[in-house]
Amino acid sequence: MTLSFFDQFMSPVFLGVPLIAIALILPCIIFPTPTTRWLNNRLIAVQSSFINQFTSQLFLPLNPGAHKWALMFMSLMLFLISLNMLGLLPYTFTPTTQLSLNMGLAVPLWLAAVIIGMRNQPTITLGHLLPEQTPTLLIPVLIVIETISFVIRPLALGVRLTANLTAGHLLIQLIATAAFVLLPLMPTVALLTATLLFLLTLLEVAVSMIQAYVFVLLLSLYLQETV
Repeated sequence: MTLSFFDQFMSPVFLGVPLIAIALILPCIIFPTPTTRWLNNRLIAVQSSFINQFTSQLFLPLNPGAHKWALMFMSLMLFLISLNMLGLLPYTFTPTTQLSLNMGLAVPLWLAAVIIGMRNQPTITLGHLLPEQTPTLLIPVLIVIETISFVIRPLALGVRLTANLTAGHLLIQLIATAAFVLLPLMPTVALLTATLLFLLTLLEVAVSMIQAYVFVLLLSLYLQETV
């Protein structure tokens, strides 16, 4: 029983083909594409309003030079939200519970921001490794500490997203198993457990959206330091 709880995080394979590729392509299919018509339907209008509000809030503290990243960050936001939400459906797989996928998204974007900062303003980029008015004796120690904290940023991004989604899915499966086992023994307790499961599912929906937002928000903050 203990091992079966983690079976949901294994990448499914059908006829030797990993189905994670289909799970990654699916979000690109379900989103409606804008048309050239003057009047769009309600779904496209809501989607456009959400994209405009999110983009304006995300890039409000950034200078105009960083606004060219808006399309990439917005696409990443919608991509992560779609993967996280689709993973809550029954008999589905959540690719964002895989640390390799999250690191594959975090490391290139973080590294791109660092390379742009080192190319455009290397002094300011390296200046973040040493706070102002630091005592002379503490300079070597602080440089080492700040360098380590700077390098592990993409690791923190990937682990945060993976850990939050994995913990939520495990908790949902544990409570669902408890409700199923208690149903023939104590129906009242099973009903209360099912109610708790429903509330937890709503919470997990919110967590799926918040974690995608936090992932993109932290990337934008890293970009703010270098651009």
